[in-house]
Amino acid sequence: QVQLVESGGGLVQPGGSLRLSCAASGIIFSINAMGWYRQAPGKQRELVAAATNGGSTNYADSVKGRFTISRDNAKNTAYLQMNSLKPEDTAVYYCNADVVKTMFERRTYWGQGTQVTVSS
Repeated sequence: QVQLVESGGGLVQPGGSLRLSCAASGIIFSINAMGWYRQAPGKQRELVAAATNGGSTNYADSVKGRFTISRDNAKNTAYLQMNSLKPEDTAVYYCNADVVKTMFERRTYWGQGTQVTVSS
């Protein structure tokens, strides 16, 4: 079946950079959109960035100008480049994919999450 595997999380100092990767594998015909969400302690999960298979992107206001989402469609992989990181960026980051498995089956999948901690 379909799996989303995130990598690249960890501990980074304020002002530093980090790049997250999300690789989708399994039975996939195509992926309409991929995105990154995050959830901090005591808060609801929120959209960070998303990208369609046509190249359109959107970002949360809090990360505009600092984060960049990109995709390698041939590899079914999405990336999140995070620059100028702030302590308030600390959260578990989740990859999301809107997957077309067959002409009659479309599902949304989530990765297991990767911890990003911004602290000195």
